Amino acid sequence: MTEMSKASYFIRCSRFSLILACLALPATYVVAEEIEKDAEAADNQESQGWVEDFLQTLGADGEFDPNKLIDFSYLPGPFYNPEMDLGVGISAVGLYQFDPDDEVSQLSSLVINGLASTNGALGVAMANKTFINQDQQRFYLNAEIFDAPDVFYGVGYDDNHQQANRVEFNQRIVSINPMLLQRMSPTSFVGIGFDFSYADASKIDPLDSAVDPSLLDESSRSVGLNVLLNHDSRDNVLNPQSGRILEIDAAFYRQYLGSKTDFDVYNALYSEYMQTGRGEDILAWQVRGRFTSGDVPWDQLSKAGGGDLLRGYTSGRYRDKQMLMTQVEYRLNLPGRHGMVFWGGAGVIADDISGFDANKILPNGGIGYRFEVKPRVNLRLDMAWGDGDSGFYFNVNEAF
Repeated sequence: MTEMSKASYFIRCSRFSLILACLALPATYVVAEEIEKDAEAADNQESQGWVEDFLQTLGADGEFDPNKLIDFSYLPGPFYNPEMDLGVGISAVGLYQFDPDDEVSQLSSLVINGLASTNGALGVAMANKTFINQDQQRFYLNAEIFDAPDVFYGVGYDDNHQQANRVEFNQRIVSINPMLLQRMSPTSFVGIGFDFSYADASKIDPLDSAVDPSLLDESSRSVGLNVLLNHDSRDNVLNPQSGRILEIDAAFYRQYLGSKTDFDVYNALYSEYMQTGRGEDILAWQVRGRFTSGDVPWDQLSKAGGGDLLRGYTSGRYRDKQMLMTQVEYRLNLPGRHGMVFWGGAGVIADDISGFDANKILPNGGIGYRFEVKPRVNLRLDMAWGDGDSGFYFNVNEAF
């Protein structure tokens, strides 16, 4: 009903009986309700404008500027946990186009995460994905430097599951892993890379633990070559909405390359992403395994837990030579740049694959919030629960 027709309606009502005039009351209520809604909408628009202005200053505008060498967003966030006390983390998320004339490759990314806490913990991690030559080659680089508290519960489920076996220590980590991938077919790649990792434990405090922490006494240096084969039909590497990836990565660490010990690591994963038919909601699931052999140092044992692998368990608590896990996640798209996720999963660890035990499964589940800071790049806030453990995670990009 237009404003002119509303006015005519009220004029006509005044010319009839009191009973007919009462028919105007619902219309009057509707007008008042619309005015109230308009006022609320104006307040929300002003509030969103302030939020958007603040995000704009951080570069989190949900857009990509091709005129910048690297279009960065900066996302600070406070945190607290028993190991690091009160601290602050910051993520710098950058998108760029390696070749401005390349209309095939997706946007390349550079994510830098840093942290500092009141007890002296410091760390920085970098993840870079560059897409080259019409996506015929891909260059991946992961690196990190950390000096921060960590925990050790021994090796194997039986020791790891006992809360009393907690050992606290300070860990220094330096690692770098570059890899070059070559496209072999429309959906397959082969890659070769180099991996260097150094870990040192200090300030080892066994508390009342029954496990022997002497495994931590010797520093670890692992140097090796890795080979990767995959089938990758995902529509986007950073935040897939369709497709699947099947990948096998084998790494060989040898003393003649500079490693302290000889051992092998095999990673295998299968992930699939499906649109549910409800808007842009996504159902994603994954099976992932990490299997080792040889003289494996303490920092290279397979771990279940942390922000990507079985969220809800403290990273470093559950560790052994072999690990197998699965997780399924529903990604709910909300209006604007917002989203929610809900997931569940389970994992097992053992000294040998034959030792995987259904009675020693580690279940997990959780809920998370997503905010799109750049095209297909999400800020991730997750709260997860496991068997007697829990965790809160502030990160960039999806867990898988």
